[in-house]
Amino acid sequence: MAKPVVVGWKERMDFPDWGIRRVKVKIDTGARTSALDVSHYELRNVAGQGLIAQLRLALHRRRPHRVKTIEAPVLKMIVVCNSSGMREQRPLIETTVRLGPVTKRVRLTVTNRAGMRFPVILGRKALEGDFLVDVSSKYLLRS
Repeated sequence: MAKPVVVGWKERMDFPDWGIRRVKVKIDTGARTSALDVSHYELRNVAGQGLIAQLRLALHRRRPHRVKTIEAPVLKMIVVCNSSGMREQRPLIETTVRLGPVTKRVRLTVTNRAGMRFPVILGRKALEGDFLVDVSSKYLLRS
């Protein structure tokens, strides 16, 4: 078994499947699931493929004009508690992420996080087995 990678409470992460690099991510051990910010999304049923989410991503806060539209299969709809403690239903998708030397498949819920500081929250399920979190540090994986 490989030694876990130590990460800080905030890092930068890549989405290789989508060609997106260096997105600010908050490492949140208090959250079970991970969350991805979208400015807008649409769900549609596609024959033979099931439910597909079309996502408009603007993941770089300083460059809001850089919008990328991607499509991802929806694994299922799940109910999660948002940051205000309210229960809401969200699509659950899966994609590959790269955090430092680790590349892995991660499940993310889709939501609008426009009012939040971080466009991505990486929760416990995405961290388990591969990472240890040093809550007193940030950006330990600088390239």
